[in-house]
Amino acid sequence: MALTSTIHTFDIALADSDRGVYEDLSLRVARHPSETEEFLVTRVLAYCLEYEEGISFSKGGVSDADDPPIFVRDPVGRYKAWIEIGSPDSDRLHKAAKTSERVAVYTFKDPASLLRRLDGERIHRATEIPIWSPDRGILAELVALLDRRMTLHLSVAGRELYLDVGGKTFSGPLTEHRLG
Repeated sequence: MALTSTIHTFDIALADSDRGVYEDLSLRVARHPSETEEFLVTRVLAYCLEYEEGISFSKGGVSDADDPPIFVRDPVGRYKAWIEIGSPDSDRLHKAAKTSERVAVYTFKDPASLLRRLDGERIHRATEIPIWSPDRGILAELVALLDRRMTLHLSVAGRELYLDVGGKTFSGPLTEHRLG
């Protein structure tokens, strides 16, 4: 018997002063059975941090080999933004950079390890791809509080993340890394 996805509902008050984005988001996110809790919370954070009109999660989720986990398409259907989660390989990033105007990676793993693995690989526009690593303490706190229905407040200022989940507050940096 195949395992099914678990649906998580996130009600998020987003205040991103770095980008001037202030939104109330209600997200229904399917967690694939193979998806770790760290991947899920990083995916939700990335969605918020990349939020713009037209942003979407891929229909196939983490099991979709062709589409990115998060993306923005233009009215014609071309990718404007391709957002990867975790530790994508160089071929996938190369394809993303050839296909989309903008590519970003949000990793919940050791960013230095990812950078070493990708160093010297053939990746189109590699120096233009930011690799973001949210503070591991924030990710651990979110995983510890993870429930199928969550309400949280996320504020971003000066690349610092401030979260409030059920009256519990914590903060930490969002660090940018680059290839090359």
